[in-house]
Amino acid sequence: MNTLALGPSWLDPDYLIETFGLIGVLVIVFAESGLLIGFFLPGDSLLFTTGLLVTTGVLDTPLWLVCTLVVLSAIIGDQVGYLFGRKVGPALFKRPDSRLFKQENVEKAHEFFEKHGPKSLILARFVPIVRTFTPIIAGVSRMNYRSFITFNVIGGVLWGAGVTLLGASLGKIEFVHKNIEPILILIVLISVVPIVIEYLRARSQKRKEPVTEDGGPSAPRGRHAKR
Repeated sequence: MNTLALGPSWLDPDYLIETFGLIGVLVIVFAESGLLIGFFLPGDSLLFTTGLLVTTGVLDTPLWLVCTLVVLSAIIGDQVGYLFGRKVGPALFKRPDSRLFKQENVEKAHEFFEKHGPKSLILARFVPIVRTFTPIIAGVSRMNYRSFITFNVIGGVLWGAGVTLLGASLGKIEFVHKNIEPILILIVLISVVPIVIEYLRARSQKRKEPVTEDGGPSAPRGRHAKR
């Protein structure tokens, strides 16, 4: 099966699986789930393709074992991210930008976590970039560890096993085999929809903010404002 490289060839799910096998899939899932350098990796399309290749026999590993290992990699990855966040703490927000680190990504994940609370660990699993930084932000915020473990496991199962099983189920359909390239592109597009919506919402909100004479946003009016 040949799929369309979604970006550089080394980010194409089919190429990654063909080159590194199941071990490569598990390493990528682990890295994307909690390491700062993993935000650019193709999690959703990779898991979908993995499930599809198991169904077609290209990956000679039982589906139940693949799902189990993927879920464990996702859970352990989030665990590492949480512990990293607890150790690094506020220093993470002062770290300068680099090629692999953007302060903007940390701020988006922080806003996402603040908005959705503990359940963000489940929701973030299905949002690229945000899913990498959310467990780290949970650690920075010193989220209750028992709650973190609970939502981490739930999110890991729903995302890791869910997307893999979806690929395995649809892999039995001939239409999917004939149109795998556009389907993978569709998965990527759907996964970035939340990011686009959030960006447009933030941009619209910023435009609505009143501006002072010096070009900055005006101070909120309240009991502490000068009369």
